[in-house]
Amino acid sequence: MRKLDGELLVARIVETEAYHGDEPACHAFANLQRVRRGEAPRGRSAVLFGEPGTAYVYFNYGMYWLFNVVTESVGTPGAVLIRAVEPIQGIERMRSLRPSVRRDRDLGNGPGKLALALQIGPDFNAHPLHTSKDLYLARSGPPVPRRDIVAGPRIGISKAQDLPWRFHLRGNEFVSGTR
Repeated sequence: MRKLDGELLVARIVETEAYHGDEPACHAFANLQRVRRGEAPRGRSAVLFGEPGTAYVYFNYGMYWLFNVVTESVGTPGAVLIRAVEPIQGIERMRSLRPSVRRDRDLGNGPGKLALALQIGPDFNAHPLHTSKDLYLARSGPPVPRRDIVAGPRIGISKAQDLPWRFHLRGNEFVSGTR
């Protein structure tokens, strides 16, 4: 959920992609080697070694901010990229933030798109999602049956693509391009 100028924007996460420090597609991969030599993590991926439930927001390809959630215990780097969301509340505001979008399903059907629709940018990097009033995760609705969660290879990366760490809701129209 995102509170923007007092308005609540609610979106259901429908697609994610996991990253762990031990694999080369993770931003913390080089930092993990540094940590194993006894050095402190540094640079943008240092956030990935922090408290679980913290936002990791970075600029991708000089075009889009991408929103991740740190998932591992302190000292172990890992995060989940939020790849797609289904808009639930505040849809008019999301449309105003993405005026060229014609269909609601295109408001957040990609990691850069959802960051635009929810106005998630650099100010949220290292932001604790469990104590925030402006950007936070909330459990709502019935649990998703395991049979409705599809696992497959990650997309949009050049290393460790084969890991089946991309998860999306089966048949959900708000999932990003490659289903």
